[in-house]
Amino acid sequence: MNIDMVILLVVGFAAGFAVSFAMKRKSGATTLAEAEKVAAQLLEDSKKQVETSRKESELQAKDLVYQARAEWEAEAKELRREIQGQEKRVLQKESLVDRKAEQLDDREQELTGRDRDLVRAESVVLEKQQAVESLHKIQTETLENISDMSAEEAKKTLMNQMESEAKHDAAKRIKQIEDEARDTADYKSKEILSLAIQRYAGDYVAEKTVSVVSLPSDEMKGRIIGREGRNIRAIEAVTGVDLIIDDTPEAVIISGFNPVRREVARIALERLIADGRIHPSRIEEVVTKAEQEVDLAIREAGQQATFDVGVHGIHPEIIKLIGRLKYRTSYGQNVLQHSLEVSFLCGIMASELGLNVKEAKRAGLLHDIGKAVDHEIEGSHAVIGADLARKYGETKAIVHALAAHHEDEKPETILAVLVQAADALSGARPGARREIVETYVKRLQDLEQLGASFAGVESCYAIQAGREIRVMVSSEKVTDAHAHVLAKDIAAKIEKDMTYPGQIRVNVIRETRAVEYAK
Repeated sequence: MNIDMVILLVVGFAAGFAVSFAMKRKSGATTLAEAEKVAAQLLEDSKKQVETSRKESELQAKDLVYQARAEWEAEAKELRREIQGQEKRVLQKESLVDRKAEQLDDREQELTGRDRDLVRAESVVLEKQQAVESLHKIQTETLENISDMSAEEAKKTLMNQMESEAKHDAAKRIKQIEDEARDTADYKSKEILSLAIQRYAGDYVAEKTVSVVSLPSDEMKGRIIGREGRNIRAIEAVTGVDLIIDDTPEAVIISGFNPVRREVARIALERLIADGRIHPSRIEEVVTKAEQEVDLAIREAGQQATFDVGVHGIHPEIIKLIGRLKYRTSYGQNVLQHSLEVSFLCGIMASELGLNVKEAKRAGLLHDIGKAVDHEIEGSHAVIGADLARKYGETKAIVHALAAHHEDEKPETILAVLVQAADALSGARPGARREIVETYVKRLQDLEQLGASFAGVESCYAIQAGREIRVMVSSEKVTDAHAHVLAKDIAAKIEKDMTYPGQIRVNVIRETRAVEYAK
């Protein structure tokens, strides 16, 4: 508020108060002079108060001005400090921007220089490429003139060389893959096979194609021969075997390749000798009874075999065929005994592999039933057996296993492979089979000739009774990698062209020797 206005208000208030006071005291003893004196005193007091108030107001105003100035100076100082910081940061950013701009300029100059260098290098490369192409053309023409070969012929020659190298690399790769597979599969397969062999203990069986009948005395030989040989002719005609009566003391030999007929003849001859009545009509009667006994024995043998193996539901005709295997041999091995061995081995291996054990035993028992009638029906005993099994209601898996156990069909099931393996184990074990000397020698000769028929083979030897063939090859003609391929080829040809029990190991040997003499 303005100080002058305050003073005017105070004066007006004092004057009004004085007039009011004077009017009230008209009637008293107070005079106008006193009133004026009082008014003057009040006016003086008012002035003093006004002056005091003015001074206080001035002091307060000064204080307010001082505080405002202090606050403004503080704010201005803080603002200046902030402005200075911002200016500093701006200066730093400007310097950083300047440095980056300089770097960009340097980089741009560098890239520009590189572009120029690349353009120059590209032109140089193009010139060199043109020079190389011209040189290549000149060299090609020169090589064609020197070698009398065109580029196409040279390319063909190079491709042939590369093909040869590729075959070499492929042979090495094949060997590597087979070695890796053998490392992982050999151990497990050998473990299963060895376990199967350990768990099965079979007898060694070797039979002959002759039977010997003991005589009470040599005089009985004359009675067997009969007057003018009529008795011996009757026996041979009825039984279909040959009787050999020689100087062997107190013995007659029955010879024949049909074991059933040989067994009938043996039983009949023993009955005739025990009875003492030997003449053609009696011979026919005894032989008929012997045939009935052998038929019964065959049926019982088949039933006993199925019982021993533990398979059921087999057709009676197949049981009869199984029993006939009792009188059938293969390489001197009894086929019924062999079938039982194969059945047991199949079951053991199937149990180790987690397969159907009963089905495996059934396939093993029936795998050679074709041998019971193979002298009556044309064809392989494996195919004959498969046809019989199919005829009498066996499953497709069993039929396939029978047909494939000698590779007449390609094995397509694990069961077929098991039957193959068990058949080889039973037939290849030592002493299980035997061969006549002529057949044995002939097989060894064929084996050696087959191995020697391949290119690069210097010599070939069959060892270990024909279970292994060692092939010596020329180190100049056969490489290490090709030796592996050669072994596979020889093994494949043996499987294709030869018949043999078990398996044959092919061992290709390549050796390089360097010999020098110190003089």
